[in-house]
Amino acid sequence: MVGHAVLALRLRRLPVATVLGLEVPVARGARARFLGLSYLGCDEAGPGLFIPRCSSVHTFGMRFALDLCFLDERHSLLAVHREIPARRVVFHRDASAVLEIPAGEGGEFSPPHS
Repeated sequence: MVGHAVLALRLRRLPVATVLGLEVPVARGARARFLGLSYLGCDEAGPGLFIPRCSSVHTFGMRFALDLCFLDERHSLLAVHREIPARRVVFHRDASAVLEIPAGEGGEFSPPHS
């Protein structure tokens, strides 16, 4: 289980996966996918949230900035968008999944250079 003592209840109920070396809850259902980390404090968000089958993220309702890691079908990093504030929509055409991380908390992820 994710090792965060104050992790929000709605995130604690989700399955967990290791993505880019982080153990994070996986947004499986429609509600978890739609809400993401919105309306939570940064301390309740834990290490982040993995959203499979996703190429677009909104930050409406966010109380802190996000780093967004867009991944391909093999969970290889395609792009990183850092410090995304509230009330934005960010997408990556080729993405199959997104890892939402509280800004600055995920380490130094860098996509491969083409």
